[in-house]
Amino acid sequence: MRLLAVGIALLAFSFCAVAQKRDKYEFTRNLPVYADSLLKDLTYPLAWGNSSISDFDEWRQAARQKVFDCMLMPPPRLEESGEGKEEKGKFVYTTLLEEQREGYRALKLEVRLSRYYTVPAYVLIPDGEGPFPAVNVLHDHGAHLFIGKEKMIRPLACEDSLVKVDAEAWAATLYEGHFVGDDLARQGFVVFSADAPMWGERGQQEGPRRDRYDMIAGNMMMYGIDLSAYMTYDDLSGTEFLATLPQVDASRIGCMGCSMGAYRAWMLAALSDRIKAGAAICWMVTTDEQMSLKYKRTENGGFANCLPGLRRWLDYPHIASMACPKPMLFINGSQDKLFPKAGAEKAFNIMHEVWKSQGADENLETELWDMPHSCPLKAQQRVLEFFKKNL
Repeated sequence: MRLLAVGIALLAFSFCAVAQKRDKYEFTRNLPVYADSLLKDLTYPLAWGNSSISDFDEWRQAARQKVFDCMLMPPPRLEESGEGKEEKGKFVYTTLLEEQREGYRALKLEVRLSRYYTVPAYVLIPDGEGPFPAVNVLHDHGAHLFIGKEKMIRPLACEDSLVKVDAEAWAATLYEGHFVGDDLARQGFVVFSADAPMWGERGQQEGPRRDRYDMIAGNMMMYGIDLSAYMTYDDLSGTEFLATLPQVDASRIGCMGCSMGAYRAWMLAALSDRIKAGAAICWMVTTDEQMSLKYKRTENGGFANCLPGLRRWLDYPHIASMACPKPMLFINGSQDKLFPKAGAEKAFNIMHEVWKSQGADENLETELWDMPHSCPLKAQQRVLEFFKKNL
């Protein structure tokens, strides 16, 4: 009877817990109730135009350093080669599989970007004589972590059938059935795409669970490192690796992505001199619109784009403006529920002021399309035209 009574009590408690609410509270809809006050206190003292630094190159150097400071400790590099591996410049990699496709070769690699880990990646190399222009194609978030690089490049024959089916389904959902990387390779670009931390073959042993992402990111901070920063550090290192390939013209490397891939693209273009042009589809906004209580939904990438303390110095468009005067293409959707139209327009205006200040406004292309959060074929074609012009 005692065990039965305990069981009934626990059951009653579980039902009660679901509906438990206090009359007073401090957080609502994933934000503090004082969110608007926090936004008013964000003055962005290191933004171009706010900073006391008047030389643009000096400003970029100082602003980049602040971003790197907020990215905490980088992953340590290891430069060594071993049996069955090839060394190119400072990078060690293993070729796992190579297959011929129509007009290009597809390779699966494992690249050692850190003493801690190797990174699975795909590389597509066009047929013919190089060197070719190249694009680092950066995959999205989508709250879908089972695949990463396979969202952008059709999976190779060595992949499990579940991966292949999932990749086809994801391409149909977000990219109108196209694999962006394969389309670029057919047009004469070397293409690189790697799994970001927590995606694909860099995921969880227990299987991908979005609700565990933030917990793992928090645990990583207990080691004094930032998971989102590791993604950016890997994108920087992956681009440097791409530049070492003999088929690549290292003076003509670009980057592109949709959603989180777009965030990764403009971050990479801002922080790397190696990138000569970048395209970002459906990720640009200002913090005052993104993190406001006035919308029904806030952008919920969370730790995927969280660098500690950075908002106290720079907003998103200020960081992206470090890419000035490079050619950059930004496309946002007016129906995008994650990135409000007002925020995209404000961000575009801020960036145009920066490019104008350097006499390079013709290099910045910002477009607001009548579309939701997606990367339709017409956007992919627009990116292709942009790269053909600028790479």
